[in-house]
Amino acid sequence: MVPRETVTEHRLDALEKKVDDGFAELKAEMRSRFDGVDQRFDRMQNTLIGSAAVIVASLIGLIATQI
Repeated sequence: MVPRETVTEHRLDALEKKVDDGFAELKAEMRSRFDGVDQRFDRMQNTLIGSAAVIVASLIGLIATQI
């Protein structure tokens, strides 16, 4: 008969590996999703900067025609 401590140790080791593997998968998925969010924010920032540049250029043109 196998001592109970050995059986429990093996089960705990298996559980530890399963938990570690699960967290590794979760971290990889989160990293890929956050990379996607970062890209979306970068595109939004570029759009806002471009829009601000167009507005400033339009205002400069408007002021120049008024002078």
